[in-house]
Amino acid sequence: MAKLEGIRACVFDAYGTLFDVHSPVQKLAAEIGAKADALSQLWRQKQLEYSWLRSLMGVHADFWHVTGDALDYALAFHGIDEPGLKDELLALYLKLDAYPDAREALGALKSRNMRTAILSNGSPSMLDAAVRSAGIDKLLDEVLSVEDVGIYKPSRRVYRLAMQKFVIHDAPAICFVSANSWDAQAAAQFGFQVVRIDRFGLPPDKIPGKPARLVKSLTELPALL
Repeated sequence: MAKLEGIRACVFDAYGTLFDVHSPVQKLAAEIGAKADALSQLWRQKQLEYSWLRSLMGVHADFWHVTGDALDYALAFHGIDEPGLKDELLALYLKLDAYPDAREALGALKSRNMRTAILSNGSPSMLDAAVRSAGIDKLLDEVLSVEDVGIYKPSRRVYRLAMQKFVIHDAPAICFVSANSWDAQAAAQFGFQVVRIDRFGLPPDKIPGKPARLVKSLTELPALL
């Protein structure tokens, strides 16, 4: 697979790309029972939907608030009313498991002096907790939150934030990495050279933007840069 040319920084999405958003429910699956997988999927779906809806409505709330609202909806939808379960799931969300390939890929990039960052919907406190819990804080130069611009992805203001932080004026000099197709495509439409991680075997979304490369694992990323 041909290398990407002219890359000066590699910027990663966090949730679903570096961190497994389904790990909190998986850890309590035995307690939750047969509805565990469906609960986790709906929680994630509503988390994203509420971020987009709030952006369109112009009524911003940080991702921790949105994540709690989405969990409330998912629990109510599935008729789950276990005392303390919401608090337990949210506590686990601050300590999400990193995918096994995340540390390896970040370490390989840092060994070659590539500048690295996270660019995420997450609030600063959420991202700080996840990065430290996963032990990847020393492998990142920047951890960027949409809270700096007050709107969620896929707003162009979010992707522009990465250029501003790295003082890069040419969008194709940034490699953006995401396992979320909508995010990868929006970043490509913005102008980044995008690598989409096909973790879930999903087709591209029917929106503008075409990633430069499609790979199965983050371990394939260093060879492209």
